[in-house]
Amino acid sequence: MSKYLSIAIDGPSGAGKSTLAKMCAEKFGFIYVDTGAIYRTVGVAVRSAGLAPKDEKGVEALLDSLNISIKYGGDGLQRMLLNGGDVTEALRQPEISLYASDISAMPAVRAFLLDKQRGFAENGPVIMDGRDIGTVVLPDADLKIFLTAAPEERARRRFAELALRGVETCYQDVLKDILYRDKNDSARSAAPLRPAKDAVILDTTGNSIEKSFGLLCVLIGEKLPG
Repeated sequence: MSKYLSIAIDGPSGAGKSTLAKMCAEKFGFIYVDTGAIYRTVGVAVRSAGLAPKDEKGVEALLDSLNISIKYGGDGLQRMLLNGGDVTEALRQPEISLYASDISAMPAVRAFLLDKQRGFAENGPVIMDGRDIGTVVLPDADLKIFLTAAPEERARRRFAELALRGVETCYQDVLKDILYRDKNDSARSAAPLRPAKDAVILDTTGNSIEKSFGLLCVLIGEKLPG
């Protein structure tokens, strides 16, 4: 068990986990770990190897050749390295989202990344977001939050985010992707998406980012010593 304070934020795709977790990490001086980016990095490797995202045997055979690490820039942002190369800019492509969703359902991939994710929580106070942080990765986290919102709102947020990044898509395709990932994440046999029994459920439907941030800050502030 880590001697440092740990915050686990779980929830479905597009719930705002990464944005809010980064904001909270900056405010409270925590290490931020986006585990979704780690799975997306494996997705980049799988696509680069010419494998189909559901090719379980092929993906499993590929894992031992992958060296995945995180570095933090001067701006504090998490950068993902795959075999020494920075693949951060490729992670938010819609195709990589689908790869990540499919490979994250594979027990071999989850086992491969489990100890790596836990190791990040040993280096200091951490805010980690993902799909199974409170249930599997950090079951002893000091605070567990399950962040969610209506699928249509999550799709609108993701569509706006992609537009800002210059990624051309349409709202209906983004919603279809959100619904596909919800089904995939909740139905998989390995660590399905669900709130931890002791998680605080926070539905952000209709909230501004500022309101949701304020609610999270109150919850985290209650766990700080002193």
